[in-house]
Amino acid sequence: MDNLLTDRQFWVNYWERKTGLAVNIPANYLFHEELASIINTQNVETAIELGGFPGYYAVFLKKYFKLDVTLLDYFVHQPVTNALLAANDLKGQDIHIIETDLFNHKEAEQYDLVLSCGLIEHFKDTADIIQRHISFVKPGGTLFITLPNFKALNGWFQKVFDKDNYDKHNISCMDPELLAGICRDAGMEVVQAKYFGHFSLWLENENQKPAALRLFKKTVWLAGKVFTKIFPFNSRQLSPYIILEARKR
Repeated sequence: MDNLLTDRQFWVNYWERKTGLAVNIPANYLFHEELASIINTQNVETAIELGGFPGYYAVFLKKYFKLDVTLLDYFVHQPVTNALLAANDLKGQDIHIIETDLFNHKEAEQYDLVLSCGLIEHFKDTADIIQRHISFVKPGGTLFITLPNFKALNGWFQKVFDKDNYDKHNISCMDPELLAGICRDAGMEVVQAKYFGHFSLWLENENQKPAALRLFKKTVWLAGKVFTKIFPFNSRQLSPYIILEARKR
């Protein structure tokens, strides 16, 4: 557990502060094109979302692709997940839930698709946490990992205006080439590792921030959106995310 930059209490507090978690997941949810391509070309039938409470991507995969989906996290508050399922016309039994510590869990099953969105950057040893993902992947299956890019302008924003949240992230892992190298060293075939998205900014618990900061953030966000609408490109400096896709040989 020394690999963690956060602990269970951090996540209990994090989710207890959140409201409005039971939302209807749209068909064009973030990364929908990438996930649809994997599912349609690789004949995916089973998937597991690691560290994904309350289960937005598990719900997305079940709702739109009818996959056999599992959600694994070491903090799961079942009423929240049930409310999310209900908001998307799903039932409690539509998603398998495993509440466990990833570092002590020995999974007997492997999956066609293993994904995590915003997980690996909370660990000090990036190679170790990625290897734990790989252990869930079937031969021929796909690993899909996304994480924020705090080496971009968005990261500067976090560091200056929300240092406590910034410090909960392993900034050094936010490097597509580093992630690709870890996968290759583990015998995986890297399909893509890149910066993703033209521009975005966010702050955790933004509605609790001072009005002046919220106005400044909105101004910078709008300017960035206009600029990248005219000049659309992915880059280390502006892209808010990194994606990694790899196949198990």
